[in-house]
Amino acid sequence: MRKRLLVVTIAAIVGMSAAAVDGLTQRGRGRGQAPPLDVREVTDGLYVIVGSGGNVSARVTSEGVILIDDKFERNYDEIIERIQGVTSQPVKYVINTHNHGDHVGGNARIGAIAQVMAHENVRANMLRADQAGPPAIVYTDTATVHLGGVEARAIHLGRGHTNGDSVVYFPDLRVVHAGDLFVTDGTPFVDYGNGGGATEWLDTLDRIAEIDADTVITGHGDVGDMVTLREFRQKFETAQSRTRAAIRSGATKENLAERVQLDDLGWAFEGRLLRSLDGFYDEMAQQ
Repeated sequence: MRKRLLVVTIAAIVGMSAAAVDGLTQRGRGRGQAPPLDVREVTDGLYVIVGSGGNVSARVTSEGVILIDDKFERNYDEIIERIQGVTSQPVKYVINTHNHGDHVGGNARIGAIAQVMAHENVRANMLRADQAGPPAIVYTDTATVHLGGVEARAIHLGRGHTNGDSVVYFPDLRVVHAGDLFVTDGTPFVDYGNGGGATEWLDTLDRIAEIDADTVITGHGDVGDMVTLREFRQKFETAQSRTRAAIRSGATKENLAERVQLDDLGWAFEGRLLRSLDGFYDEMAQQ
């Protein structure tokens, strides 16, 4: 009975907007002192800033910095401080991978010093949820930033985590920042309220795997590579296959988490997938 109550409660939370869920997360964390952000060098001229929200990439060039995502609003000062610790160059561009508050929360402040850009659906989702700092520059499929001899390609490869996900490719470094399309700290979250879809997510991951890159920066968790990205994709396909089988054998939304075994994948349904439960069940039941 306790598990059933947990499932119903979290399914209700899924009905809230992503911005509201992120707000709950932010307020909950705000009760304690968050650990400081950590900056790590991925390769020459490319850094990842981790901790408190989604991973941020900082590509340093001779004419400025290209930033991928900007965490929560409260992280703005610390992000700028971390960047100043590795370069004297200012932030010139910010590319949002999607619209969740732990990736775009700093937009309103950083937009005063840099150009903010994202897929057109990111702006639409942010405006609908009344989020601060929607990107001023949008694109449909791809957009490229050229700065200081460096190229950063923002590419929309299809639905997945949301309907506006982009990856950002640095061809000279053979690195791609995948945002929350790829995480290494647990299960994926399908944000159906913002146009996400589990089945198409697999196709989107296949397209990422075709990019000529060696290193893949995740939205959350450790930096990965194409091998770990393909492993993530296989786990997600397995989770979907097992969910469809459980539904065919009579599983309901109330007991689905109990009926689908994911321990052997190193995942737990009670993580992010449970936040997706209502839409995930409906999507898998239609197949």
